[in-house]
Amino acid sequence: MPRWKPDARQRLVVAALNLFAEQGYDDTTVAQIAERAGLTRSTFHRHFADKREILTAGQKTLSRLLVEGIAQAPDDATPVEAVAAGLERASGEMTSFNRELGPLLHAAIEANAELQERNALKSIGMAAAMVEALRGRDVLEPTAQVAAELGVLAFKLGFAAWVDPARDEVPGELAPLVLAALDDLCAAAVELR
Repeated sequence: MPRWKPDARQRLVVAALNLFAEQGYDDTTVAQIAERAGLTRSTFHRHFADKREILTAGQKTLSRLLVEGIAQAPDDATPVEAVAAGLERASGEMTSFNRELGPLLHAAIEANAELQERNALKSIGMAAAMVEALRGRDVLEPTAQVAAELGVLAFKLGFAAWVDPARDEVPGELAPLVLAALDDLCAAAVELR
């Protein structure tokens, strides 16, 4: 077995999610994941601390992309426009690999309380990153919080629509779905008053 393969991380994620779907998260071991991926346990641990980390593997990258997009928004952008720029930047990096794994990831999270908690923490981390980026644009804290939370919810809604296997049409890019969700949420927020 070769020591290093360039796609090891993706192979581990695919193997883990398939095993979680087949036998459940709790009954899946790191050794089984590595074996299914055709890799060793030490290779697994070079990429992930434990099997829980597989489910939040892209969180740092996603948060970084959101922050970059917010920072690159025009100076005169409103807080929601800045969040939209962040969402567009992050969504633009999602590939068919992310779309294909979405249903498996969702199934694994829904079947395990611990993973549901980790997923909630991922959302909190995304919101915190966006709040910090908005505060860097001199947006006041309450406004930054609301805009960031709308952004997190828009990303979740857009992503859920993008990976939904029941959709009739072939999904295109993620960004239009996320931005449409953000528009819908902003319209709904106006109705709150």
